[in-house]
Formats: sequence, structure tokens, C-alpha cells
Amino acid sequence: MTDVSQDCPVRIGLRELLGGEPDPDFSLVLPPGWVRRGVDEDEQERMLAQIRTRTMQAHRPDLHARLRGMVDEAFTQMRKVSTVAMFTAADEAPESAYLPASLTASIQHAEPGQTLDSYVRAAILTDGATPLLGDKRIMRVERETSDTLDGEQLRVTTVAYLTPVPGSGRRRALLLTLVLLRGADVPADDPPLLQMKALFDLCVSTLTWMPGE
Repeated sequence: MTDVSQDCPVRIGLRELLGGEPDPDFSLVLPPGWVRRGVDEDEQERMLAQIRTRTMQAHRPDLHARLRGMVDEAFTQMRKVSTVAMFTAADEAPESAYLPASLTASIQHAEPGQTLDSYVRAAILTDGATPLLGDKRIMRVERETSDTLDGEQLRVTTVAYLTPVPGSGRRRALLLTLVLLRGADVPADDPPLLQMKALFDLCVSTLTWMPGE
């Protein structure tokens, strides 16, 4: 695995703009060939340009239009939930790095004057959240849903990992969200699916908070 998140540029958040102390950054050990990316307009345009090049080379303008819409919608949704980073296969990664998976990082905020303790308790009682690999710093919850993509039925496994932001008094937490896609006929105990879940569990367990400057 390769830890690349420390190479990301410093990001200025809303708390800094309002005069508050910025939240610390974090690093993860990622799957081989994966990198951390931002969710700003430059990254969105870079991805769209790459999609255009590849679809034009394949003479698929119809596919370009559809993928462009999917990318625009994905970035819009990520910004709505305070996403701070996404993790994907690098542009130059080998084919083996392209997994049917996505991982994003966002910041979860408590209600004014409250902590996230009640949120975590509800996740434990209602959704069956458990400590990740026995580490009580990170709570893990998993759920299964169905979806449709281009007319094809899919099963979607979503794994959420929640850990408090240091220095926030448990009023803010880092939420890592893993989404795994598979065919509707693929069972929940399919070995490749179990292996991917185990891989990302290990990746998230390496979470390290970076000291502030």
C-alpha cells in the first residue's frame, strides 16, 4: 500500500476564513495505485478533460455526454456534504487498481451547542455500528441497498467510518464513506466483495492525524 495523502496541498476551510483554528489534516495508507484527490473545480475539470479525451479516442460522444453528467452530479453532491477529499485509482495506475469502489472523506457536524455522542449512540443501537477492528476511535457501520445504472440492477454496499476530529470536543467528526458496487446476482458473501471490504477496513485503520503547523 502507498501513503500519498501527505503530498496534498494545504486547503483553507471555512473555519480558517472565520478566524477559527483549522482542523488537522489526516493521512491514510491507500490501496496500491490509489491517490487522494481534491474536490475543487480544478479537479473536476481535469477529470472531465480526461473523460473527453478517452471517449473521443473511442469514438463514443454519446458516452462522453453521459459520463460528463455523472461527474458533474457527483461533484455537486460531494460539495453539499462538506466533502474534503476523494480517493481513486491514479491516472497512470495499472488495470488491477481500478476497483468497483469509491472512497470519500467529509466532515460531520453536530447541532449547535451539542456533540456527536447521541449520533454515535443511535448508530450503534439502530444501525449496528461497531469499533473498526476493535479500535474504539473509529466506528464502522455497513448497509446494503439496491440501485439501477443504465438499466442494470446493482447491489450497493455502503460502509461508513466515523472518528472524532481532534480538538473539536466531539462536535466534528471525519466521515469516510466507502461504496462498493456489484451485480444484483452477486451474493453478499462473494469472496472478491469480502476481500475489498477487508482491504478498505485495513486502509481506514491506518488513519493518522497530522500535527498542525
